[in-house]
Amino acid sequence: MPERLTEMLMDTWTPLIILWITVLPSIYMSPMNQSQVLPSGSSTGLKKLTEEQRVLNRSKRGWVWNQMFVLEEFSGPEPILVGRLHTDLDPGSSKIKYILSGDGAGTIFVINDKTGDIHAMKRLDREEKAEYTLTAQAVDRDTNKPLEPPSEFIIKVQDINDNAPEFVDGPYHATVPEMSVVGTFVTKVTATDADDPVYGNSAKLVYSILEGQPYFSIEPHTAIIKTALPNMDREAKEEYFVVIQAKDMGGHMGGLSGTTTVTITLTDVNDNPPKFAQSLYHFSVMEDVALGEPIGRVKANDLDIGENAKSSYDIIEGDGMDTFEITTDSQTQDGIIRVRKPLDFETKKSYTLKVEAANIHIDPRFISGGPFKDTATVKIVVEDADEPPVFSSPTYLLEVHENAAINSVIGQVTAHDPDVSSSPIRFSIDRHTDLERQFNINAEDGKITLATPLDRETNTWHNITIVATETRNHSQVSRVPVVIKVLDVNDNAPEFASEHEAFLCENGKPGQVIQIVSAIDKDDPKNGHYFLYSLLPEMVNNPNFTIKKNEDNTLSILAKHSGFSRQKQEVYLLPIIISDSGNPPMSSTSTLTIRVCGCSSDGIVQSCNVEAYVLPIGLSMGALIAILACIILLLVIVVLFVTLRRHKNEPLIIKDDEDVRENIIRYDDEGGGEEDTEAFDIATLQNPDGINGFLPRKDIKPDLQFMPR
Repeated sequence: MPERLTEMLMDTWTPLIILWITVLPSIYMSPMNQSQVLPSGSSTGLKKLTEEQRVLNRSKRGWVWNQMFVLEEFSGPEPILVGRLHTDLDPGSSKIKYILSGDGAGTIFVINDKTGDIHAMKRLDREEKAEYTLTAQAVDRDTNKPLEPPSEFIIKVQDINDNAPEFVDGPYHATVPEMSVVGTFVTKVTATDADDPVYGNSAKLVYSILEGQPYFSIEPHTAIIKTALPNMDREAKEEYFVVIQAKDMGGHMGGLSGTTTVTITLTDVNDNPPKFAQSLYHFSVMEDVALGEPIGRVKANDLDIGENAKSSYDIIEGDGMDTFEITTDSQTQDGIIRVRKPLDFETKKSYTLKVEAANIHIDPRFISGGPFKDTATVKIVVEDADEPPVFSSPTYLLEVHENAAINSVIGQVTAHDPDVSSSPIRFSIDRHTDLERQFNINAEDGKITLATPLDRETNTWHNITIVATETRNHSQVSRVPVVIKVLDVNDNAPEFASEHEAFLCENGKPGQVIQIVSAIDKDDPKNGHYFLYSLLPEMVNNPNFTIKKNEDNTLSILAKHSGFSRQKQEVYLLPIIISDSGNPPMSSTSTLTIRVCGCSSDGIVQSCNVEAYVLPIGLSMGALIAILACIILLLVIVVLFVTLRRHKNEPLIIKDDEDVRENIIRYDDEGGGEEDTEAFDIATLQNPDGINGFLPRKDIKPDLQFMPR
């Protein structure tokens, strides 16, 4: 503490001594004072100047002063003397009064108006305000009349080392890749000092590491932190806590210091290969496992993290490379072994695989460190399972002719039990696929027989399902589709494609084509249809018509002569025999109806009826029907008119002398005579409307007259 106080006193009084010794002589050496300040006794010479010289020469000020300095943070029992103002116009008779104005005048700085001494009344802080601008003026004490113009001067607050360095942005966090070489840049820190960076060494900082060696170093003046040790391994230690110190006064004794912390984290690089947890893995799997199902997992551990720890798995050797596959679980980085092909215990009971795990992302800087991969052996044992029967074929295609006999064998299916026990198999037909029960199967040998006749023209294809069941375990069932194709036989005769009716014009010419007919056959021969047409043997020499086979398998009917007449014969029937080319050939006889019609000169048919001859010339049957309809309509109108006239002649109003109420009503009951007045109400008989409660008034005439029917 005494040493510190001595240093502060030395820092405080040294500038003050310099002020009195060096600053005041410099006042006279400054260019401003050479032009504005007169030396002592110059006032006498100034009075002797001529009037002309006063006009030409500028009057000089007589201040003997320049800028002043005051030490910050100084606090003593008395106010500190900053400086003294003096003018050569002051003869020492106390007639001059000094006045001070400006920043802090009267509060911080006070002037002795007689001597010109300026004192600092308060402790000053350069970091709050570094300088003060004041104005000084000398006036006559009696008249307060200015003796010289006012002049500005500056009081500068002189700095002392009273502020320690600060790390404004601390604490810091930084990262650097592991395994970095010495001198790799980590980060840069910055400290600030509120002291004056120009005056002295109060703000001259030097950086050093208090904690964190020997792993890191710092540049003393730039504050750049670098690695100091090579090959720092993240897997060994990931985080480092470094303490940085900044000291002012150039780092010398007595300087103030501040500290901050830097947390440095080593980031991962791929410097470690994957490593299997064990060199041999054992798995067992049932032979009936579904394809794609996982049967086991292998794990290759990697000390790295993130992308550097990702590995891919592969099967590089073994007798099950085609039977199994391995994939990578993206979440756990495990290798998942799955079944790729069906397993068969009876064929192969075990497999041996060699799997490899290799890093996906390899850092070329560390490739010399060895292969970033590892291998392990996997042994897989296949266990027996009770399997369902296996058919000799996944599907069956059978063919049968449509004329096959009942109970004839059309095909056979076979199946066996793949298990070692080899259970007997029973066959059956799924009747949901054979609702009409057209087929049967032998339960022992799987022979399929015909139960009902088949017709290709009705159904060409039949799809049934055969079921194979183990006799020892009925839950083991297999199914297989069987497709039965019905083959064609020539069992249908050809016939006309449609009912044909030909029309022959009376004015037709010999050899004219009357009609072209075509035939169809429900059968489906391999080489297509070929039809033969002929007339009946007894009509081969038909005098009226003949036939001609066309290349497109159709038949043309031709007239042999002209001069056909409807009056002579209206309709001709021409039987035609149609035969196919099957084995044996089938044939049928179809009759073509030929009508004789009246045609125009262009051959357009107009009428084919004999009655057309009895009609007037130019009057057709349609016109005759229209005339008859008109006549009938006129007769109906006349009848209606006569009926209406009769209704108009009948009287519509009842005569006044006829009173319905006077009608005699005869009863077979014997009354009680005139004295019997309770048997009936005479008023009701005279006025039937009163029954319903409506009694018409007789004193007025009704407004509405009801018309009788």
